[in-house]
Amino acid sequence: MKKQVLALAVIALAAGGAFAQANDTLAKIKASGSVTMGVRDSSGALAYTIGDGKYVGFHTEMARKILSDIQKQLGLPKLEVKEQLVTSQNRIPLVQNGTVDLECGSTTNNTARQKDVDFADTTFVEEVRIAVKADSGITKIADLNGKSVATTTGTTSVQTLRKNERAQGIDFKEVMGKDHADSFLLLESGRADAFVMDGQILAGNISKSKNPAAFKIVGEPLSVEPIACMVRKGDKAFLEAVNKSIEAQIKDGSLAKLYDKWFMQPIPPTNTKVGLPLSEATKAAWASPNNKPMEDYVKK
Repeated sequence: MKKQVLALAVIALAAGGAFAQANDTLAKIKASGSVTMGVRDSSGALAYTIGDGKYVGFHTEMARKILSDIQKQLGLPKLEVKEQLVTSQNRIPLVQNGTVDLECGSTTNNTARQKDVDFADTTFVEEVRIAVKADSGITKIADLNGKSVATTTGTTSVQTLRKNERAQGIDFKEVMGKDHADSFLLLESGRADAFVMDGQILAGNISKSKNPAAFKIVGEPLSVEPIACMVRKGDKAFLEAVNKSIEAQIKDGSLAKLYDKWFMQPIPPTNTKVGLPLSEATKAAWASPNNKPMEDYVKK
């Protein structure tokens, strides 16, 4: 009987240790010598692929620097950084279940999502906009009446459009793309009259298209949204390590240099510029690092 009790105690301790490590990302990284970073394939200049399994972009490169700083913090001579492609639909579940340790893509920090994950300091403040073909005649929200509007599954952009006071009485058909590249293809191929999404994602997809001059971004911003990296809920030590790196990158000017590299200079694969200067809202977020949700950005 004593042996059985002892065996059960050992099993319980082992299970408890495994659970603690699963909820302690720094301990997991130190023990395994590896970390899994979530990557995106079509989130504009923030995070995208140039093919052959190569992922690049402002937030992708920033995330690699974060993990390099964490490697130094843990005193690891080597850190294996695994990359897991995530989508708008599965990015939060994959962070929650431990598949992905750090996701720095194009995720809006809002109060609903804060119940499921924790967000690091805001590193990009986005405006949701409308992209159309240049010859479409669409210049404002009212012009979307009776049109087909594309957006990406798992994002909040069309809900944002529907809630916008300027969209009252507007009736449009919603068509869904499986990812941002697919949504842009709906616009490009004429299956949608407009694509509603984060402005930098629209600008990035336009810049990489066969004929960038054939598209334009129109209308007033539909919303202002803080974009930030995600980590598992309640992992305070890991969140602090991520924020420490972000704040150091802001302080030493390297984050500003990264921004210039990905938004103001020619970028692969087409060697074209997105041409999106650093906004006043993003500058303000960097000046006073915080993880306020988008609801705090709504004008009262």
